[in-house]
Amino acid sequence: MELNDEILIDAPKSVVYAALNDPAILQQCIPGCETLTQHSDTELEALVVLKIGPVKAKFSGTVILDKSGAPDAFSLTGQGNGGPAGHAKGGAQVTLREVDGKTVLSYDAKAEIGGKLAQLGSRLIQSTAKKLAGAFFGKFAEVIGAKADA
Repeated sequence: MELNDEILIDAPKSVVYAALNDPAILQQCIPGCETLTQHSDTELEALVVLKIGPVKAKFSGTVILDKSGAPDAFSLTGQGNGGPAGHAKGGAQVTLREVDGKTVLSYDAKAEIGGKLAQLGSRLIQSTAKKLAGAFFGKFAEVIGAKADA
């Protein structure tokens, strides 16, 4: 499964990049996120509860960041385990471009799923993934906008 999109965020690139590295902000924005723990500058651990079609599961997983292209770009890889519901692994390439004091965030993500989740069908999984990505970036833009106004 592949997802890609561009989002315009009403904040300078430096603010957006800092927020993408702030576990407290990320936890507010990740749908169903119960905990997000930063183990190092490049490693995060999350506990997320999601409902995908008829399957509701608690996923625990890790994310590793590659910040070698920062602050213009970075990549991440991760994997999560939802017990009997299944598992997922994937990664994303994120780029940030400043235009007139605002930031264009682009992402290109790929994911593989297994277990019960894989049996739900690619259309349901794809539409749920797009909905979750939209929810994350909508909330992220809202939180960043509120911080910029404060």
